[in-house]
Amino acid sequence: MGRLSLADLTVDKTLTAVSASDTNAVWRALVQALAGGDALCVTDAPLSSTVVSSECAVVVLSSGSTAKPKRVALTADALRQSARATAEAIGTGGWVLALPLDYIAGLMVLVRTAEAGRTPVEFASARFDPAEFCRAIRELPEDMWFTALVPAQLARLVDFAETHADARDALRRFERILVGGQVIPAGLVDRATALGVRVTRTYGSAETAGGVVYDGTPIGDTEVRIALDGQIELSTSSLALGYLDDTGNIAPWSFSTEDDRRWWHSTDLGEVVNGVLTVLGRSDDVIVTGGIKVALSDIDRVLDAAGVNAVASWFADDSWGQVPALVSDTELDRDAVRDLIEREVSLEARPYRFVTVPKLPRLSSGKIDRRAVHELVANVES
Repeated sequence: MGRLSLADLTVDKTLTAVSASDTNAVWRALVQALAGGDALCVTDAPLSSTVVSSECAVVVLSSGSTAKPKRVALTADALRQSARATAEAIGTGGWVLALPLDYIAGLMVLVRTAEAGRTPVEFASARFDPAEFCRAIRELPEDMWFTALVPAQLARLVDFAETHADARDALRRFERILVGGQVIPAGLVDRATALGVRVTRTYGSAETAGGVVYDGTPIGDTEVRIALDGQIELSTSSLALGYLDDTGNIAPWSFSTEDDRRWWHSTDLGEVVNGVLTVLGRSDDVIVTGGIKVALSDIDRVLDAAGVNAVASWFADDSWGQVPALVSDTELDRDAVRDLIEREVSLEARPYRFVTVPKLPRLSSGKIDRRAVHELVANVES
């Protein structure tokens, strides 16, 4: 599929940046964008281009961990189709916002709210506190309520609710809690279900305008298939236009059209058995910790520039999904390395496990053996 240029799509719309910290401003801009007004990008960073295709309603950054994240261009129709598919799958009601608005999961809470003809209810807190969250939920008026969380938030709520009856009552007020954005720890959904909390696992991305597979089953008109390389491919009416480049052009990387259906080729590995999708992991070097993407290559780049002989990897964690780690052949100043990575990459990229070995494992080609490095990290007893 060829590259789309500004000549292919009429360009007559302004792209406006709005800070994620101003929910009211994001809400107003989103409502206008859905109605055909200026396009919206929730970001505090300066925009390289403020002119976009007339079809574009929202631009979402697909990852905040790299120096130049992908900018996903979504139409108003794609956003609405995603919201309608969710409503068909789980029902309609009020939504509680508990996620950042500069990520698709948080922004889709507002889109669903708009589609339901409601106004946003925000849980605003500098740090997610389960006691405060449950207290706020108990004060909501009688209605059918929904929310979306990352697994780390659900884990904290379940831990708290297992010893607080009033918290259990509060969480049962939700008709459904959508959980996605990272690997969900084994047993967490079962623990929530045992408390009477209704949880649905979601799978999707900014490129699909949020979750389009619920508990392994496609919603709306979504179709799922597994490519020859084992990666998951999705086709749905909520697919993005593509990615914006620095000049506002739309580049369809990872998108293709077959028999009048558009497909997005993900970097996730999966399998479909009896119509149910199971996500097996990522095929690239990006991990998801607490719902935030971290590129291990970014950590390696910073370490190399600083002359630190170490390799980034990760280990599984019940609260955060995947957590960065380092393997080195010398003892490291751990605090100094953590501070360096936090400063040059992100807070989420800070390593929390260090493994020292006599020699870094390498392949016959001389390249680092990434699988062996990961096994070294994963086999360390916490």
